[in-house]
Amino acid sequence: MIKILLFICCLYPFFLQARENPFFPINSGQDIPLTSNQVKSLPRLKRATMTLPSTARAIESVTVAYKNIDGSITHKKVVIQNAIDWHLPIFISQSYNESNKQITAKKSHYKKIISLKFISFYAEKNRLKINTKDKLLRNFLLVKPHRIVCDFKRDTDIGSYAKNAYKNALFTKIRIGTHKGYYRVVIKLDGYYTYKLNQIQNGYLITLL
Repeated sequence: MIKILLFICCLYPFFLQARENPFFPINSGQDIPLTSNQVKSLPRLKRATMTLPSTARAIESVTVAYKNIDGSITHKKVVIQNAIDWHLPIFISQSYNESNKQITAKKSHYKKIISLKFISFYAEKNRLKINTKDKLLRNFLLVKPHRIVCDFKRDTDIGSYAKNAYKNALFTKIRIGTHKGYYRVVIKLDGYYTYKLNQIQNGYLITLL
């Protein structure tokens, strides 16, 4: 009986180190942290205002708390050290024009990045239109650098092909490489995003989130 108890005591530390759920993959540090499936839609920032009391004479710094793609909250401080008139409100805004928004809503201007015989790519802000009749086999996201990978079914011998996108594009570079029975499209991004992929009439549409 004493030997059995000693044996159980020796095994106890191994049980403490066991994973909580062995069916989830181990995070290797190359993946995006797991987050909730619920995506909260927020309105675009137009302009926020803040009024300071009559005792204020200068702004020393501004601290912004922002939410990251993985849901964590980070703070960033900007040192200003400027004199102010407390009678006037303080604004925080992004470049925004309501009339331009209305025009854009009516017209979408996609810019061509690559046009091959069997596939072509057109970008417009956070959307990438992929025109092709080939079947999409799989798609996934990789990091360092952030890129979307899409595999399409086709036997082709074009070898490898790469092209940089236009200036300030979110989709910065597209590479195509051929494999046995399929070809792989690697879409390099300018930063960290999640994405959704939808099938459309002439192919597929990728939207960065």
